[in-house]
Amino acid sequence: MTIRVLIVDDHSVVRQGLQMFLALEPDIEIIGEAQNGREAIHRARELRPDVVLMDLLMPEMGGVAAIEAIKQELPEVELIALTSVLEDKAIFDAIRVGATGYLLKDTESHKLCEAIQAAAAGQVQLSPEVAARLMRDIRAPDSPETLTAREREVLIAITRGLSNSEIAAALFITEKTVKTHVSNILGKLRLPSRTQAALYALKSGLVSLETIDL
Repeated sequence: MTIRVLIVDDHSVVRQGLQMFLALEPDIEIIGEAQNGREAIHRARELRPDVVLMDLLMPEMGGVAAIEAIKQELPEVELIALTSVLEDKAIFDAIRVGATGYLLKDTESHKLCEAIQAAAAGQVQLSPEVAARLMRDIRAPDSPETLTAREREVLIAITRGLSNSEIAAALFITEKTVKTHVSNILGKLRLPSRTQAALYALKSGLVSLETIDL
């Protein structure tokens, strides 16, 4: 399956550089670009990408606001923050509004490709160190609806870093059914992303921090 990617950055040289090395990946297709958050919302609405690479510091509308808007309107789209900013608040804000991942612009190209592939496959990739920092900020929803036994199984599998296909194989269900369960989980917990749901599972004790794969 080809992963359709939208690149959002206010610097044309960054967009061109990403285009160049991502074009070498046979399963990744760059379907468009945007130079600020406002344009990113319109392009995401028009193109329906699988994954958006989102810069955080941009004119007109920054990446955090754009991530939140896109995730609310197009919950099936996965967003990865790709930025030069490494600070707790930026990480917290991006994840809080729905980003699946958070990478620095000096990330090696193969690591970025892996992150794109993981996001498209439904994987949550959190190191214990990053998860521990994020858990200090995450808030469990007030009076969430009760998850079914199957939804709890899916949530635990998500938190352990399994992809949708791996969850489907482990639970003897289809990937479409996995996606339905994920959608139901996020709706019941009133959370915008699988990453937030994984952090909720950790904070609530469903999964221990030691079980997360690096």
